[in-house]
Amino acid sequence: MLEKEHVIEKIKTCFDPEIPIDLWNLGLIYDIKIINKKKTDVEILMTLTTPGCSMINIIAEDVKAKIETIEDIGDVNVKVTFEPAWQPEMMTQEGKEKLGFTKPKTVKDKEEWE
Repeated sequence: MLEKEHVIEKIKTCFDPEIPIDLWNLGLIYDIKIINKKKTDVEILMTLTTPGCSMINIIAEDVKAKIETIEDIGDVNVKVTFEPAWQPEMMTQEGKEKLGFTKPKTVKDKEEWE
């Protein structure tokens, strides 16, 4: 049985060509549906950082192609939506740190321990 985490790992190999962060950590994946039949179908609902992105088809096809490499995968359907509109707050903590939106989580300073 296909686990959602396996699909997420494949999505983490797909990158926005203008931002050096994978689509998962950018918060561009809104939903993942796994439909188990003879073969497992996957439906992805995603967005892009801007509605006018000229790379829409290339990015969606990259997601589809990567997921199709999973063993015993059936149909993969990738749908792009702009509702709701993407916001930087949708990024994972890792994505925010990579882009400098927040300081990385660190162990408290030694002075705070004492």
